[in-house]
Amino acid sequence: MSPVIIAIIVLGTTGIAGAVILYAVAKKFYVNEDPRIALIEELLPGANCGGCGRSGCHDFACACAAASSLDNLVCPGAGTEVMTKIGDIVGLAPSTAKAKIAVLHCNGSCANRPVTSTYDGAKSCAILGNLYIGASDCAYGCLGQGDCVASCRWNAIHMDPLTGLPVIDSELCTGCGACTAVCPRHIIELRDKGPKGRRVWVACANKERGALALKECKAACIGCSKCRKICPHDAITVENNLSYIDSSKCKLCRKCEAVCPTGSIIDSGFPLTLKEMEALAATRHQQK
Repeated sequence: MSPVIIAIIVLGTTGIAGAVILYAVAKKFYVNEDPRIALIEELLPGANCGGCGRSGCHDFACACAAASSLDNLVCPGAGTEVMTKIGDIVGLAPSTAKAKIAVLHCNGSCANRPVTSTYDGAKSCAILGNLYIGASDCAYGCLGQGDCVASCRWNAIHMDPLTGLPVIDSELCTGCGACTAVCPRHIIELRDKGPKGRRVWVACANKERGALALKECKAACIGCSKCRKICPHDAITVENNLSYIDSSKCKLCRKCEAVCPTGSIIDSGFPLTLKEMEALAATRHQQK
C-alpha cells in the first residue's frame, strides 16, 4: 500500500475519532441556557461597548434574564423601546433611567487658544498628555488627537478640522461612556440628555484664576460667579475658579449663558440660539 493512501487513512481515522470525542464532550458538558437570553441578545445593538457596566451584550442579556428587577440594568445603545421589549420578555418593568449624552467641557478652539508648540508624534491624547502640556498653554483643555473618536463604537464623534475639537453627534451618541473613559484630561462628561434634547453646560475645565485662564483661552471660565448669582434655580456652583451647572436642577432658562462674559457657557438642542431668542424678544417688545 502506498504511503499516500496510508497517510489518508491515518488522518481520516484521527479526524473521525476526534470528532466523536468532541461530540461526546459537548453532549456531556452541555449547559441548558435560558431561551430568553437569545431573544434579548437579538434586540441588543451588539456593540459590546460596556456602557451597561457588563462585559458585553451576552452578559447583559444573561443578567436581564436572571434579574428580579431591571432598575439597574440599562443598555445605553438600545433605547427606551428596546428596553420595554426586554421587560416584556422577562416579565419585569423596564428601567426608567434618564437618557445620557456626552458633552465636552472645552471650547478651546484654534481661534480661542493660542498654539505655542507643535506636536509631531503618535496621534494619541494619552501619549501627548504624558509628554507635555499640549499644543497650547492650557493644561486642562482638549489635546485634540482623537482618542475619543477612536473609542466610539457608534461613530458619534468626529474631529472638527477648523476648531481642532471633537464634535459629538447628539443623534448618534448613546451615552455609553467609552469616550469619557479614554479622555486623559477627563473633560468629557455624561450628562442628562435633557427634555427634548436641550441642555446647558460650562464648556471649560480650567481651574486657573481668571486672568491666567483668560490668557490661556479666550473662552475660559474665569470664576466670576455672574452665572451663579443670576441662576434662579440654585443650579450653579463655583469651585476652584470654575463654574458647574447641575443638570438635575437646571430649568434651561439660559440666563447664565446670557451673562457669561467669556461665552464659556453653551447650549444644545434649542430651536433658537440665545441671540435669536433675545432679538425675537426685543422685536416683540417694540411691537407692544
